[in-house]
Amino acid sequence: MSHFSQIKTQIRNLTSLQAALSDLGVDWKSGPQAVRGYRGQTTTADLTIEQKNGYDIGFSWNGSAYELVADLQFWQQNWSVDRFLNKVTQRYAYHTIVKEGAQSGFQVAEQQQNEDGSVRLVLQRWSA
Repeated sequence: MSHFSQIKTQIRNLTSLQAALSDLGVDWKSGPQAVRGYRGQTTTADLTIEQKNGYDIGFSWNGSAYELVADLQFWQQNWSVDRFLNKVTQRYAYHTIVKEGAQSGFQVAEQQQNEDGSVRLVLQRWSA
Protein backbone atom coordinates (compact mmCIF):
# COMPACT_ATOMS: atom_id res chain seq x y z
CA MET A 1 0.00 0.00 0.00
CA SER A 2 1.35 3.36 -1.04
CA HIS A 3 2.01 6.00 1.58
CA PHE A 4 2.35 8.79 -0.98
CA SER A 5 -0.05 11.71 -0.75
CA GLN A 6 -0.86 13.88 -3.75
CA ILE A 7 -1.85 17.45 -2.99
CA LYS A 8 -3.45 19.42 -5.78
CA THR A 9 -2.10 22.85 -6.67
CA GLN A 10 -2.78 25.50 -9.29
CA ILE A 11 0.87 25.44 -10.40
CA ARG A 12 1.12 24.98 -14.17
CA ASN A 13 4.51 26.41 -15.17
CA LEU A 14 7.59 24.41 -14.20
CA THR A 15 10.03 27.29 -14.76
CA SER A 16 8.09 29.57 -12.38
CA LEU A 17 7.89 26.71 -9.83
CA GLN A 18 11.66 26.22 -10.00
CA ALA A 19 12.24 29.96 -9.55
CA ALA A 20 9.84 30.03 -6.58
CA LEU A 21 11.64 27.17 -4.84
CA SER A 22 15.02 28.80 -5.49
CA ASP A 23 13.73 32.08 -3.99
CA LEU A 24 12.81 30.14 -0.84
CA GLY A 25 16.25 28.54 -0.62
CA VAL A 26 14.91 25.07 -1.40
CA ASP A 27 17.34 22.82 -3.30
CA TRP A 28 15.58 20.91 -6.08
CA LYS A 29 16.47 18.57 -8.90
CA SER A 30 14.86 18.61 -12.30
CA GLY A 31 13.17 15.36 -13.31
CA PRO A 32 11.92 13.00 -14.14
CA GLN A 33 13.32 11.67 -10.87
CA ALA A 34 12.27 9.06 -8.35
CA VAL A 35 10.64 10.34 -5.16
CA ARG A 36 11.66 8.01 -2.33
CA GLY A 37 9.04 6.98 0.19
CA TYR A 38 8.21 4.48 2.91
CA ARG A 39 9.87 1.03 2.68
CA GLY A 40 11.70 1.84 -0.53
CA GLN A 41 8.59 2.75 -2.49
CA THR A 42 9.10 5.30 -5.25
CA THR A 43 7.04 7.39 -7.60
CA THR A 44 8.23 9.60 -10.44
CA ALA A 45 8.12 13.38 -10.30
CA ASP A 46 9.11 16.19 -12.64
CA LEU A 47 10.91 18.00 -9.83
CA THR A 48 12.34 16.44 -6.68
CA ILE A 49 13.36 17.88 -3.32
CA GLU A 50 15.61 15.54 -1.34
CA GLN A 51 15.28 15.56 2.43
CA LYS A 52 18.01 14.61 4.90
CA ASN A 53 15.89 11.75 6.26
CA GLY A 54 15.99 9.89 2.92
CA TYR A 55 12.36 10.60 1.99
CA ASP A 56 11.70 13.01 -0.86
CA ILE A 57 9.14 15.57 -1.93
CA GLY A 58 8.19 15.94 -5.56
CA PHE A 59 6.03 17.90 -7.93
CA SER A 60 4.40 15.74 -10.57
CA TRP A 61 2.38 16.79 -13.64
CA ASN A 62 -1.16 15.35 -13.50
CA GLY A 63 -2.23 16.56 -16.94
CA SER A 64 -3.43 19.98 -15.83
CA ALA A 65 -1.19 21.08 -12.92
CA TYR A 66 1.75 20.03 -10.76
CA GLU A 67 0.75 18.10 -7.64
CA LEU A 68 2.89 17.92 -4.53
CA VAL A 69 3.80 14.26 -3.99
CA ALA A 70 5.26 13.11 -0.67
CA ASP A 71 4.97 10.65 2.16
CA LEU A 72 3.70 13.24 4.64
CA GLN A 73 4.64 11.09 7.65
CA PHE A 74 8.26 11.89 6.86
CA TRP A 75 7.85 15.61 6.05
CA GLN A 76 11.05 17.36 7.13
CA GLN A 77 10.93 20.94 5.97
CA ASN A 78 11.25 24.24 7.84
CA TRP A 79 7.51 24.83 7.41
CA SER A 80 4.37 22.73 7.71
CA VAL A 81 2.97 21.33 4.45
CA ASP A 82 0.32 24.10 4.29
CA ARG A 83 2.81 26.86 5.03
CA PHE A 84 5.28 25.41 2.50
CA LEU A 85 2.62 25.35 -0.22
CA ASN A 86 1.48 28.88 0.66
CA LYS A 87 5.04 30.19 0.37
CA VAL A 88 5.70 28.32 -2.88
CA THR A 89 2.39 29.46 -4.36
CA GLN A 90 3.07 33.11 -3.46
CA ARG A 91 6.51 33.08 -5.08
CA TYR A 92 5.12 31.12 -8.04
CA ALA A 93 2.44 33.79 -8.55
CA TYR A 94 5.09 36.52 -8.37
CA HIS A 95 7.23 34.88 -11.08
CA THR A 96 4.21 34.12 -13.25
CA ILE A 97 2.98 37.74 -13.08
CA VAL A 98 6.43 39.17 -13.87
CA LYS A 99 6.94 36.71 -16.76
CA GLU A 100 3.50 37.23 -18.28
CA GLY A 101 3.80 40.98 -17.80
CA ALA A 102 7.17 41.06 -19.57
CA GLN A 103 5.68 39.17 -22.51
CA SER A 104 3.08 41.95 -22.78
CA GLY A 105 5.69 44.71 -22.54
CA PHE A 106 5.37 45.46 -18.81
CA GLN A 107 8.25 46.02 -16.40
CA VAL A 108 8.36 45.91 -12.62
CA ALA A 109 8.14 49.53 -11.48
CA GLU A 110 7.82 48.88 -7.77
CA GLN A 111 7.69 45.98 -5.36
CA GLN A 112 7.20 46.02 -1.63
CA GLN A 113 7.25 43.22 0.93
CA ASN A 114 4.51 43.97 3.47
CA GLU A 115 4.62 43.10 7.17
CA ASP A 116 1.87 40.51 6.73
CA GLY A 117 4.03 38.64 4.18
CA SER A 118 2.12 39.84 1.13
CA VAL A 119 3.93 41.45 -1.79
CA ARG A 120 2.79 44.63 -3.50
CA LEU A 121 3.86 44.60 -7.13
CA VAL A 122 3.41 47.45 -9.60
CA LEU A 123 4.02 46.86 -13.30
CA GLN A 124 4.17 49.57 -15.91
CA ARG A 125 4.34 49.79 -19.67
CA TRP A 126 5.42 52.78 -21.67
CA SER A 127 3.71 53.37 -24.96
CA ALA A 128 5.14 55.47 -27.76
